[in-house]
Amino acid sequence: MRMIWKLVIFALMFSLFITNIPQKVDASVSVSARGAVLMEQESGRVLFEKDAHTKRRIASITKIMTAILAIESGKMNEIVKVSEQATRAEGSSVYLKPGEKIKLEHLVYGLMLRSGNDTAVAIAEHVGGSMDGFVYLMNQKASEIGMLNTHFSNPHGLDDHEDHYSTAYDMALLTQYAMQNKTYQKIAGTKTYKAPNPTENWDRQWKNKNRLLTKYKYTTGGKTGYTKRAKRTLVTTATKGDMNLIAVTLNAPDDWNDHISMYENGFKTYDMAEVLSKGKIEIKTNKFYQKHLYLKNTVVYPAKSEEMDLFSIKYKLNKPGKDWGDSNHNGEAVGKAQVFLDGKMVRETPIYYQGGPEKKKGLFDSIKSIFLSVIGVKLNG
Repeated sequence: MRMIWKLVIFALMFSLFITNIPQKVDASVSVSARGAVLMEQESGRVLFEKDAHTKRRIASITKIMTAILAIESGKMNEIVKVSEQATRAEGSSVYLKPGEKIKLEHLVYGLMLRSGNDTAVAIAEHVGGSMDGFVYLMNQKASEIGMLNTHFSNPHGLDDHEDHYSTAYDMALLTQYAMQNKTYQKIAGTKTYKAPNPTENWDRQWKNKNRLLTKYKYTTGGKTGYTKRAKRTLVTTATKGDMNLIAVTLNAPDDWNDHISMYENGFKTYDMAEVLSKGKIEIKTNKFYQKHLYLKNTVVYPAKSEEMDLFSIKYKLNKPGKDWGDSNHNGEAVGKAQVFLDGKMVRETPIYYQGGPEKKKGLFDSIKSIFLSVIGVKLNG
């Protein structure tokens, strides 16, 4: 009997011991979204994801693409004549009038802050020449960015086409691209904006629908979205210290809190590690390159504390030709530095050549240069 009790007690103690062993669980937060992703902006590293590559309807976060194409068109100061088709767009609106003339820049603010579907159509017609022409530009840009699971059929995200979709990951890629543009950054992060109203005695005043700009202090921008079929969609950006993050949720009943939870977890779990410093590279190489190699930019990468010792660097240099000297290849890319994290390559950056100082000209060379320049002037009239 004692032996049986000893076995029972041992089994209970063993089960308690197993239960309390630290497990390798995903410390990431739980989100209400059907699809979600948290991405570090500079590196593109995904810090959290949930069904991030499934194609879904995206509603008005479509307008991030519409905005960046308008900005890149170089037509922001042009005057747009609003068509009747634009004013008939369903859903959210800034109440443009047929024949109204308004600056493209104002339309982009109305697009991003108030999610105006009328502004989306007006922008598309002006920048693309037609709705179809603009949709072509949208898909062309998506392909350039690497949005492999995305197809656009309109500039606003309304449910008027079956083949208008994207993924949480692709929308993060789009936002990563757009955030490199300072004009986009400014517009996406604007809380309120005044635009002239040519047919009234008062200006239009638009307040940003992105509540996270006031709800979460680290928020820097983003775009909201909703349709009956897509449900709530949201893209936001946030910065804390030297870390810039992008959050995307698709079909998320509790999207504001989803984004805050993802951000808080990301900022808490990761730090930006300086893996390579800009400036001279001290590595053993051939006589042509020795002490003449440098990086133009510092390379940083988000990492957990336990990953900091897992970085390694490999340098790959091109073989110099026979004509190599000290100064005639200054500023030329001659190779690349590859950053590995736990054996997997995560970043790559060019290595540049900087030669020694040019030799001073002798008296003969100086006289020769002056003589040739005089001859040149005479020959060229």
